[in-house]
Amino acid sequence: MNTLKIIVLVLDLISAVLLTATILVQSGKSAGLSSAIAGASDSFMAKGGSKTLDAKLAKATKWIGLAFVVLTLMAAILVTATR
Repeated sequence: MNTLKIIVLVLDLISAVLLTATILVQSGKSAGLSSAIAGASDSFMAKGGSKTLDAKLAKATKWIGLAFVVLTLMAAILVTATR
């Protein structure tokens, strides 16, 4: 039981770091508005590439967030069960 608790806690820590990294890498929701006001012109290919990357990062954030929540709940159950 102790080994399982350590494995779950290590996986929880890894998922927390990955979740933080994926959130920080994403562009902000207002990035398009600021570039429109500043007059920056992007080509069609550049816009499509960023949207697909942002879509992949958003999807990864959802899955990593779900894994983080599940692992945190498992860790809480394991810690309270061993008391």
